[in-house]
Amino acid sequence: MHTGAVSAHDVIRMLSHGGNPTQLGEALSHYGRIFKTLHVLAYVDDDAYRREIKGIRNLQEGRHDLARHLFHGRKGELRQAYHEGMEDQLGALGLILNCVTLWNTVYLDAALARLRADGYPVRDEDIARLSPYMRRHLNVHGHYTFQLPDLGGHRRALRDPDSPADDSD
Repeated sequence: MHTGAVSAHDVIRMLSHGGNPTQLGEALSHYGRIFKTLHVLAYVDDDAYRREIKGIRNLQEGRHDLARHLFHGRKGELRQAYHEGMEDQLGALGLILNCVTLWNTVYLDAALARLRADGYPVRDEDIARLSPYMRRHLNVHGHYTFQLPDLGGHRRALRDPDSPADDSD
């Protein structure tokens, strides 16, 4: 099928007859279960593998949480099966999500570089736990300005790490 030598219709026809799998279809089904079983056994047996998968799941959930926060119109839900402009709406959400992720990544990198330059201890184990999907600094309700400030080609100033945190959101 991948090379185009055989059509999907022909493959399905060879693997089933009258809605029931043929012997070849049964054999391929059992063969596929081997890999699923090996994955489940590795997951159960290997603690490091489980932690890695949990980290990936947490990262994805952080991305989905940021997307729900950005798509605040109806609590992040598309309520109709399909309507005109849905692709545009989801495409815009993906674009904004990627922009926020890029912004956060650039400023996280700048903040880490500044902390290191100022002599603060920055451990790799701590950096591994940082996520570009933070959102406390985002204003999704309110007034927006699209007038870019003249920063002389530089980024906005970073906050002083010794000053108290602003928890006023």
